[in-house]
Amino acid sequence: MINGAHTIIYASNAEATRAFFRDVLEFPHVDAGDGWLIFKSPPGELAVHPADPQAAGDSELFLMCDDLAATVTDLKAKGVEFTTDISHQGWGLVITLAVPGAGTLSLYQPRHDTAYDLE
Repeated sequence: MINGAHTIIYASNAEATRAFFRDVLEFPHVDAGDGWLIFKSPPGELAVHPADPQAAGDSELFLMCDDLAATVTDLKAKGVEFTTDISHQGWGLVITLAVPGAGTLSLYQPRHDTAYDLE
């Protein structure tokens, strides 16, 4: 049966993106060979949202945290650039950060029940 999920981020500068996940976010990793790093993801969830037919099949990656303000402060101290301010959504607090060589990611503090720790 299915035992995991493998997420891919396509990057124009894979080395810079890998360094960001390794050195700034400090994600544990293995080297699959020749510097090809595979990162351990935090516990995850999968949500299915309705979409217009043109957007069906698109996907997004949101990183989650327990205290968004504290996490933003920590990441700013490491030089992370945020491309939006924290916004209050009904489902949580969210901000967007720049990932070197790979665009942006959203970071959020959920205000809903989470599924990532279900057994």
